[in-house]
Amino acid sequence: MILQEDIKIITADKNIAWNKLFNAKILVTGATGLIGSLCIRTLLAIDIPLQIYALVRDIQKAKSLFGDKVNYIVGDVRNPLEDEIIVDFIIHCASNTKSKLMVDAPVDTLDIAISGTKNILNYANKCKIKSMAYLSSMEVYGITTATQNPVSEDKLGFIDLTSARSSYSEGKRAAECLCMCYYHQYKLPVKIVRLALTFGAGIPLSDNRVSMQFANSVISGKDIILHTAGKSISNFCYTTDTVRGIFTILLNGEDGQSYNVCNDNETRSISEIAELVVREIAENAIKVDYDIPQNKNFGYAPDVLLRLTSAKLNKLGWRATVNLETAYRRLIKYIKEDKSLLE
Repeated sequence: MILQEDIKIITADKNIAWNKLFNAKILVTGATGLIGSLCIRTLLAIDIPLQIYALVRDIQKAKSLFGDKVNYIVGDVRNPLEDEIIVDFIIHCASNTKSKLMVDAPVDTLDIAISGTKNILNYANKCKIKSMAYLSSMEVYGITTATQNPVSEDKLGFIDLTSARSSYSEGKRAAECLCMCYYHQYKLPVKIVRLALTFGAGIPLSDNRVSMQFANSVISGKDIILHTAGKSISNFCYTTDTVRGIFTILLNGEDGQSYNVCNDNETRSISEIAELVVREIAENAIKVDYDIPQNKNFGYAPDVLLRLTSAKLNKLGWRATVNLETAYRRLIKYIKEDKSLLE
């Protein structure tokens, strides 16, 4: 199956210092989300003795993913963690990633980012951890100008603080700042992982992100419907490349540094991606239609020009390996496999 193949690709990366995890205890927050769950699946597949702790709110959902192979901590990241368990590594993935909620519940979105991250940082400091990776987003860059592109880690654009949708992007900025404060004041070995749009095997069938919408359109033979003009230009990253990037940064990265995780060679607009899927994947059996609503409360991010560069991460030995066409082919195969298991 595609998901198992992808996990093998990640664990086979000899550039990553997996040996640092020998007999380690590692905590993953947001463990049932796409990235958190893939990180745990990867850790379960590594042939190294270690203990995995998953911070979850829904233990039944978590057990359906991992069974009894991990240790569960049930709770909300916005509440302080108990001190009984001392871990060596932390991958902090917990975040609101649903665009509609960013608009409907901006206070909660910001609180998860700031209060949640502060709780994890306090816990990490008490544990005297060896390394922590905070999962941020390309949205911290906001709206950049043409002269700022390609965008490296030291360039930030404009974020509209009057927009409810900014609760996510500004929350990520604030959380990053908290991480750096703990690094400077307490010498906490934390690294920032700025993820480009990530998709691939492992995404829940119920996910409503644009990549799943496009893939499902191909499978069902229905036209791709865009609710924006699709002008936003940014990068993507297939899940195997993203998770390899996270572990590369966690185990090989420099403390107090931020790293972009993206495929430099795949910078396209949403409409260009849709046209590529129609042309190369669906072989023109479907088309792209535009149905742009007057109501703007759907949580869509503002149009951006964002050509990220992964040059800094490349220096750690990481390279993106999956192009956009291959990514969609693998995603569609995964969806078909997953649906067949449900039938």
